[in-house]
Amino acid sequence: MKADWLWIGQVAMAAIVNIAYAFALGSAFYGAWLDKDGRTAVAPARLAWLRAQRSLRASAFVLVAALVMWMLYESASVSGEPLPSAFGVVGTVLSQTHVGHAWSVAFAGALVLLGCAFAASSVARDGVLWLALIAIAAGRAGLGHAADAGFASAALGLHTLHLLSASAWSGIVMAGGLAVLPALGASTSRGVLIRTAGQISNVAFFAVGFVIATGVFNALRGSGGSIDAIVGSTWGRVLMLKAVLVLLALGMGGFNRLVAMPELRRAASTAAARRFVNVIHLEAIVMIGVLVAAAALARSVPGYVLQG
Repeated sequence: MKADWLWIGQVAMAAIVNIAYAFALGSAFYGAWLDKDGRTAVAPARLAWLRAQRSLRASAFVLVAALVMWMLYESASVSGEPLPSAFGVVGTVLSQTHVGHAWSVAFAGALVLLGCAFAASSVARDGVLWLALIAIAAGRAGLGHAADAGFASAALGLHTLHLLSASAWSGIVMAGGLAVLPALGASTSRGVLIRTAGQISNVAFFAVGFVIATGVFNALRGSGGSIDAIVGSTWGRVLMLKAVLVLLALGMGGFNRLVAMPELRRAASTAAARRFVNVIHLEAIVMIGVLVAAAALARSVPGYVLQG
């Protein structure tokens, strides 16, 4: 790994892809949860539902743009050409490399997602939207180290599951804390906030279980089961940073689940609602750090390679 400007650009684009995808997935959850409560113009949850729709559209657009830029940086990296000259290599990368094939799956899914984000809600549209989100995760998994084991490998399947679960957890936290939940601060929408808080907690609980299980598998695979490969490599140090941030996010999520949410249900007060939303807001900031670390991890040489 050479930390030059090209590498930094690749990591930056990968981080934006991670964040935009998680935002889109989280916004899709909120759109589904608030659909019945927010459709009428005078509904207390109307603003939150609209924010979920706008967040989905904005994140889908950013995802498409970031994927395009990521491929340009990847083409420059593969060819050794300067970034402006890499346009001529994109076609070759897309047609002749496994990275190009995986990127094509993710990009096609992102385009479908963008179209669905602006389409009128229906059963068919919602089904296609969720399929597009799964396709994007599968394509993105093929861009990382898991693809070294082959496209039909257990490693790639588990990494796809890891991306889906991690994006579901981080997405509902980021979209909620930074966009949707602040719009449910009024006392008239307190019931909707309490119900949505329960849905957030349930999805996060199951997602965290998958994140930990698949994350341990990825860490063991990347380190070759060697502690030295973790503590003695840049990849390992980035992995440890990511783990610390995940533990911090887990602590905040646990506080909300065990302390803030029971208080919100019991008292239904403005102070309890504000505390719950504020903790999610702080957790969202930590999650951004987790996703940036994940992007750097994907562009670093795994520890087992350096250990030989």
